[in-house]
Amino acid sequence: MPQIGKAEAQKFVDRLPHCRELNIRVEDAAPAQVSMSLPYDARLIGDPDTGVIHGGAVSVLMDTCAGASVRMHPENGGALATLDLRIDYMRAAKPGDSILAEAKCFHVTRTVAFIRVRAWDSDTSVPVATASGAFTFTPISKSERPPA
Repeated sequence: MPQIGKAEAQKFVDRLPHCRELNIRVEDAAPAQVSMSLPYDARLIGDPDTGVIHGGAVSVLMDTCAGASVRMHPENGGALATLDLRIDYMRAAKPGDSILAEAKCFHVTRTVAFIRVRAWDSDTSVPVATASGAFTFTPISKSERPPA
C-alpha cells in the first residue's frame, strides 16, 4: 500500500521528466486526493500575443494530478496508466498566474479508477478547465490490507 502524503505524491511527480521540466509541485495530498501547481513560465506560452499558457501544459498538469490521486488511493497496489481523460477548457488562464489543479479519485473497481479534476488560476470563480477520466487500477492484495 502506498504511503499517503505530500512527499509520496511529489515522488510520483518527480519520476516524470516532463513534470520536472514544467516544475509541477504537489501542494497537498490526502487519501485519493491531490492538489498541484504549475508556475507561470514564459517557455510555456502558447500565444505570444496574449501570454497565455499553452493548453498542453495544462493537460499535463491535470493528467498528472489525476494519476497522483489514483496513486494516493489507499487501495492502490500497483502501476497505473491513463485510459481516458476528457478535458473541457472553460477559459484561458491569466498570463502571469500559476495554475492550480485538484484531483479526486472518487471510485475504483477491480481494474479501473475514476477521477475528476479542476484547474484554476487566481480567479477561483470559473475554472480554467475541468476533466474526468479513467485510469488502470490494481488493488492491493488481501494480505497487504490493514486489519479492520
